[in-house]
Amino acid sequence: MPVNTELVGREFAPTAPYLVGREKVREFARAVLATDPQHFDPAVARGLGYPDVVAPPTFAMVVQDLTLQQLLAEPDSGIELARVLHAEQRFRYSRPIVAGDELTATLSVSGVRVMGGNAMVTSDAEIRDAAGEHVVTATSVLLVGADA
Repeated sequence: MPVNTELVGREFAPTAPYLVGREKVREFARAVLATDPQHFDPAVARGLGYPDVVAPPTFAMVVQDLTLQQLLAEPDSGIELARVLHAEQRFRYSRPIVAGDELTATLSVSGVRVMGGNAMVTSDAEIRDAAGEHVVTATSVLLVGADA
């Protein structure tokens, strides 16, 4: 089944709130080799004006993944995980993610570009805090290979 081009414009329900934990930030920072003390030490983060440790910029992928799972589960998408490569990732931040944030994300599909039997699927996850304020938009481009 080819990728459904009618996905463009589709918006998914907001994810359940994700509470950003201090240890999750530290674990993620270690995993991506982010060594800045603001990712580990609350006192350093507070000294920089943040209420708690600051997540590395790519931490937004943890929340965005919840939205991408919605897209992959869509029965009419034509997207099979076995044929997917993560081709591109971008972030547009209003402010950093910090421990204690409660984040929700809403995914919308902004583009499907078909090239031969392959397709590039672009989606934007708008990530907001508990007050509804924008924190980051995470944009992914998935390359979906042709049917076997």
